Amino acid sequence: MLKHTFVFMKYRFFLILASTLLFYSCSPSRQIAKSAKENVLKIEALQTAHVGISIYEPATGKYWYNYQGDNYFIPASNTKLPACYAAMKYLGDSLIGLRYLDIDDSTLLVQPTGDPTFLHLEFLNQRPKELLVSKKKQMKLDFSVWMDHALGSGWGWNDYNESYMAERSVMPIYGNVVTISGTGTNWNFFPSIKGKFIDEGGGEYLSSVIRERAANIYHLKFGGKIERKISIPYNTENPETIAALLKDIIKKQVSITTDSEIILRNKFNLVHSQPTDSLLKPMMHRSDNFFAEQSLLMVSNELLGVMNDAKIIDTLLKTDLIDLPQKPRWVDGSGLSRYNLFTPQDFVFILNKMKTDFGMERVKNILPTGNEGTLEGRFIADSNYIFAKTGTLSGVVALSGFLYTNKNKLLIFSFLVNNHNTSATQVRRAMEKFIQEVRRKY
Repeated sequence: MLKHTFVFMKYRFFLILASTLLFYSCSPSRQIAKSAKENVLKIEALQTAHVGISIYEPATGKYWYNYQGDNYFIPASNTKLPACYAAMKYLGDSLIGLRYLDIDDSTLLVQPTGDPTFLHLEFLNQRPKELLVSKKKQMKLDFSVWMDHALGSGWGWNDYNESYMAERSVMPIYGNVVTISGTGTNWNFFPSIKGKFIDEGGGEYLSSVIRERAANIYHLKFGGKIERKISIPYNTENPETIAALLKDIIKKQVSITTDSEIILRNKFNLVHSQPTDSLLKPMMHRSDNFFAEQSLLMVSNELLGVMNDAKIIDTLLKTDLIDLPQKPRWVDGSGLSRYNLFTPQDFVFILNKMKTDFGMERVKNILPTGNEGTLEGRFIADSNYIFAKTGTLSGVVALSGFLYTNKNKLLIFSFLVNNHNTSATQVRRAMEKFIQEVRRKY
């Protein structure tokens, strides 16, 4: 009897062990790890790179896969995800375009809010401008809320001339860029920025424009064969530049004030400009650095009464984002800075918080899906099944977002690659192949 009992128990033990091994070998973690090894980690282009992958199922609260998910990476434009979360939470349904106060019969005090849509050519409805034009008064601009710099911490200084690095300011006007076009004998620029334009000669059409780094002095060369328009960030550091530009637009006297005795924030009237998501959608779809930077500064203004990246980031990390799995080093709103360091698990946490706090429908409207925005030409078969934010710098490729699998399971993923020494296209192909396989299998 004892012998039979022993044999039965031995048989049962091996049956349980075999079942456990079979389950483990077929589990998502095991299969995803195998796919990651074959399609990502072993490919020649990524063998010397730093790779981090996290895949999380919010329905169960469990990670399906983590490969260096708690390691820090330069995230490039994935940094826009926490900036977007803050804007979704604190900027309301519509942006505050201006604060204003009628001081007396002849003077209007205006406090800018950092709204990047003011006179931006993509936004036709301009209620703040209509208000300023309608007031038959001289205008005083209160810039006391500005406590930051035109360029962000850790930005590449030699990119200052590129349109993707428009300077930050207390009162953006026309997207803080000047657009120049024409020929050597007939050229023009818009808006009418007060600056110096030096014609350095050349062929018929405008071929290049170089602005001196700390001034609105532009050197124009005309060696082009075809007509083109070139957009260059204008320098915003001198408040009088903004005042002069606004004066030219509204045709009224404009001056700067820092008189704290008349700046009573709680007495200001508000004028709203655009629906908030009409700013956040292009910000995430085309990875607009300027919109991201100004959005974070607007959040700072609303929460702290001043515009300062360092102060608002510190506040957010101590409040809304205090439970991040690993405390990031976060320094700007756009991800232009290489000082930023986040982990894949951090982005999973932020994305899950976006879903929980605002709902997937709003999130899906703001993030691009397959073959849309910065995902154009990618995940074409997965359109409306993936909603994600890209990120690219030299040696950096990032992708974090949501994925609906073939069995309609919702997953949150973050895939970060640093220090690759190949083309970004090769890295993106490996990412797409891996993520597509996860979608098909589960």
